[in-house]
Amino acid sequence: MKAWFARHYGGPEVLRLEEAQTPSPKPHEVLIRVHATTVNSGDVRVRGCDFPFGMKTLGRLALGWNGPRQPVLGTEFAGVVETVGQGVTRFQRGDAVYAFVGIKMGAHAEYALVSETGPMAKLPEGLDFHQAAALCFGGTTALHYLRLAGLKRGETMLVLGASGAVGMALVQLGKHQGAVVTATTSTGNLDLVASQGPDRVIDYKTTDVAALADRFDIVADAVGAMDFGTAQKLLKPDGRYLAIAGAMAEMLGSLRKGPEGRRMIAGPATERVEDVVELGRLAAAGHFRPHIDRVFCFADLPAAHAYVDTGRKRGSVVIAVAE
Repeated sequence: MKAWFARHYGGPEVLRLEEAQTPSPKPHEVLIRVHATTVNSGDVRVRGCDFPFGMKTLGRLALGWNGPRQPVLGTEFAGVVETVGQGVTRFQRGDAVYAFVGIKMGAHAEYALVSETGPMAKLPEGLDFHQAAALCFGGTTALHYLRLAGLKRGETMLVLGASGAVGMALVQLGKHQGAVVTATTSTGNLDLVASQGPDRVIDYKTTDVAALADRFDIVADAVGAMDFGTAQKLLKPDGRYLAIAGAMAEMLGSLRKGPEGRRMIAGPATERVEDVVELGRLAAAGHFRPHIDRVFCFADLPAAHAYVDTGRKRGSVVIAVAE
């Protein structure tokens, strides 16, 4: 099989398309022929060793000192079951599936292995491979943070950075859970973000968001647009600031509360099988659909990395692998 390898940290030029042995499923494993995958902010951060402030040493220790320990990147994909290992009963050859391998990565290849009981489910009704491949990176992050925030129906939520994969997921899933959502984005993305269903959209290029008179139960910061001190001015008593793009300072700061019970929630999102399955259910019901910004062919994966590096990605960037 062919796979893209990042054996060293650096720009998109470090990526190399190489031949690799097609893996064989062990007992209770499933081999999937990948039809589509994505390049997301997690992929480019790992490739470039671009970890948040204070996290670079920990990142290298966890992921590889001189280059990614898992050189084949890619956290999510959709495809068709090629073969199954001994004892597999939940899936069979020919099943269309989607999966979120997360920090284990390995999705930027023509084939991928997933445990039968791992983060994988059958393709939701009404979704194609491109849409299914883009379900999980933003979706699981949004579900994780909304769960930790304890979002209640009728609460108000401000989403900072609502044009990215995580921001759009926060808007859609927050609305589905009953929140009154205000979303921020730049001038050129106003119509796109409005199409995701928020109650209000604010252009941060023309409005000082930090100076808003409104007060919110939750400020969900998907892009590191502000800090906890600034966010407290926008929070109601007992409000929650979700530092989704936070660094070490935010993780340490999340251990204490601010005035009037305000608190910060930070740290990596958990990767739960239940969330992967739930996203498929929500997609089939029409409650959550990822927005696909661009589709690149497999041979042009470095160009997809370069595009995500610009910081102007809207929603998800998909890689068509099998087509």
